[in-house]
Amino acid sequence: MQSMQFTLAELAKLIGAELKGDEGRAITGIAPLQTATSSEISFLHNSRYRKYLSSTKAAAVILSPADAKFCQIDALVVRNPYLAFAKAADLFAYRPKHTTGIHPTAIIGENCQIDPTASIGPYCVIGENVTIQKGCIIGAGCIIGNHVSIDENTQLWPRVTLYYGVKIGARVIIHSGVVIGSDGFGLARDNNQWVKIPQIGSVIIHNDVEIGANTTIDRGALGDTVIEEGVKLDNQIQVAHNVHIGAHTAVAGCVGISGSAQIGRHCMIGGGSCIGGHLKIADQVVIAGMAMITNSIEEAGVYASGTGFLKQRDWQKSAVRFRQLDQLARRIKKIEEKTK
Repeated sequence: MQSMQFTLAELAKLIGAELKGDEGRAITGIAPLQTATSSEISFLHNSRYRKYLSSTKAAAVILSPADAKFCQIDALVVRNPYLAFAKAADLFAYRPKHTTGIHPTAIIGENCQIDPTASIGPYCVIGENVTIQKGCIIGAGCIIGNHVSIDENTQLWPRVTLYYGVKIGARVIIHSGVVIGSDGFGLARDNNQWVKIPQIGSVIIHNDVEIGANTTIDRGALGDTVIEEGVKLDNQIQVAHNVHIGAHTAVAGCVGISGSAQIGRHCMIGGGSCIGGHLKIADQVVIAGMAMITNSIEEAGVYASGTGFLKQRDWQKSAVRFRQLDQLARRIKKIEEKTK
């Protein structure tokens, strides 16, 4: 493990904070208020944890101007403590060392273009006509199909699988177990049998995307499945064929997104939610966890659902009634007022 050390003055400059305290105090790590030691920095973002300020052993605390008056130790004062915490944590984050070049156990196909600054780990299998740009890190046991392109400074953690023709942008992080480019769930019925529809599109991942462990992204049936820049996908998400996710949208774990759904920019999708196929979700939409989205969302806002399961026809009737409840309640209130 790397050992990192910064003075409070250095940290203040790096995260854009106002320093109140000893400029030369050495900081070797970051930890919660309750467990931080005298050489570690902590942070306060949620006021419910303010009670720990009086007892913390931390060397200093990252906090807002409103909370600074309650702090009796050194402090780094910022408008957004959570963002500042993220920047500070990045400075202390563990980063495994990688050796540039191709490990001797890796299998490389013909006509590949692999930048000499890239790192290809043990037991990787790379197909033909693959392009891997400078600074890329391909972890042990990754499988990369034919005609895949990976832009600069992208990292694949061990055992990632990229099917043929997939395009990955720059500075993308893909965690272990991710599968990108497998066939979408396309079937046509022939009497009592299913006929597979060939999935001849691909997957395009734009710059600065992060994809969590064991998430799967299917290739398009005709066009491509597209993940725009800055999208953050949690673990164990299913992205079906021809889905389009707009820039800087964040999707929490175990979400299922059905085929051809279009999700806007800067959305937040709560864990366990299900999004139906061929729907459109506007920009700046927040969907609460476990929600079931069965119709397009055309306006920004916060949306939720959570009624219990029923037979489909009963559920559809109940959904209509549910939408009428507010109007019905208002009518009842007017009747009650008239009868008083």
